[in-house]
Amino acid sequence: MSKSNETSHPMHDPAVRSLLQRMEPHIAESFSVEQLMALGRVVGLRGGRLHSVDLRATIKLPFVPWSFYVVLLTGRNRRTLTAKEKSIAAGTLLLIITLTFMLLSLLGVVIIYLLKSWLGIDIFQGFSLGLYDWFRSS
Repeated sequence: MSKSNETSHPMHDPAVRSLLQRMEPHIAESFSVEQLMALGRVVGLRGGRLHSVDLRATIKLPFVPWSFYVVLLTGRNRRTLTAKEKSIAAGTLLLIITLTFMLLSLLGVVIIYLLKSWLGIDIFQGFSLGLYDWFRSS
């Protein structure tokens, strides 16, 4: 929080107001100014994180009585991962490596096929995938 927020009344903080509005009124009214300032610091910590990409949008669809929100946050992960998160990360990395290898292999086969066709080499007489003709015409 900035210096101006530390000296102003905590009820001016939208995060504190939002938090108190979600409580029962008799509980929300029981906080002292000092407690509200502490709540403001704690709630402010959550919203003060910096992300490389921070996109937030609210989508209101016509004829639908509610709206939807979409949040995309990316940045360096500063948390320690649990064992389950580590295994999911390892599996995802393995999947990405496998898919990349398969895609590059397919691209290599297509390039070799186009090179073979360009050189006029026929492996199977009278059979063509038509890929070289399509590539040459575009």
